[in-house]
Amino acid sequence: QVQLVESGGGLVQAGGSLRLSCAASGRTFGSYAMGWFRQAPGKEREFVAAISWSGGSTSYADSVKGRFTISRDNAKNTMYLQMNSLKPEDTARYYCASRRSTYYYTAPETFNYWGQGTQVTVSS
Repeated sequence: QVQLVESGGGLVQAGGSLRLSCAASGRTFGSYAMGWFRQAPGKEREFVAAISWSGGSTSYADSVKGRFTISRDNAKNTMYLQMNSLKPEDTARYYCASRRSTYYYTAPETFNYWGQGTQVTVSS
């Protein structure tokens, strides 16, 4: 079983930055692919970014490419999402997820474990 806890959300003005963290329990963190997803009110959960077990491969949604950076520190059992040049349309609850595989897909149903989420609000 893997438990995930997100932190780092908050209120920021457009153009600002935030860094989200996802702390994972369990000794298997380093062998699992990880991802970030987000969900705005009235919308479906959508893919944001994903990273392979080693961090050697990453993928981003087109809407965040060039602005967000996903990374992980397996020694600390922690994944990060650096978000720059934030826009009001980035406002959502952000979730981290873990997949019982070394590699990722981008569909949320392919991930096995989820955190409770952290709210990001970007004001215009």
